[in-house]
Amino acid sequence: MDQAKLQRMQNAVRIGAGKGTPRRKVKKVHKNSGTDDKKLQGALKKMNVQPIQAIEEVNMFKSDGNVIHFSAPKVHASVPSNTFAIYGNGEDKELTELVPGILNQLGPDSLASLRKLAESYQSLQKGAEGEDKKDDDEDDIPDLVEGENFEGKNDVE
Repeated sequence: MDQAKLQRMQNAVRIGAGKGTPRRKVKKVHKNSGTDDKKLQGALKKMNVQPIQAIEEVNMFKSDGNVIHFSAPKVHASVPSNTFAIYGNGEDKELTELVPGILNQLGPDSLASLRKLAESYQSLQKGAEGEDKKDDDEDDIPDLVEGENFEGKNDVE
């Protein structure tokens, strides 16, 4: 290799500008999530909320019929002031994905949206069945009439 090229590569990996500075071996990436969590804990402490243990999942029903689903969230609550803090990894899911397990959690608004969803699903199914029947009728082979062949010409000429 060329000495000038080696010198340029060597200068590129130094942390400082001078000759006696150490080389950087690994670029370290610092995450700020720990400081965010500390800020959150401080704010929760000011609100005088207590952690609630053993909550496996939290579902928040939105007006458009979707659900924000938290599995194993951290929940803090102050029951006298009716304040709850839920944090963790939340996923936006459709109501149909969670239906068997959340029927006991549904309120009157969610039940109405579930009914609408079921009715639309049934209408889609009926529409699909009607299309299938039309396709089946087209695929049926017509009965042959005596005196005609498959080309539609009469045998008797």
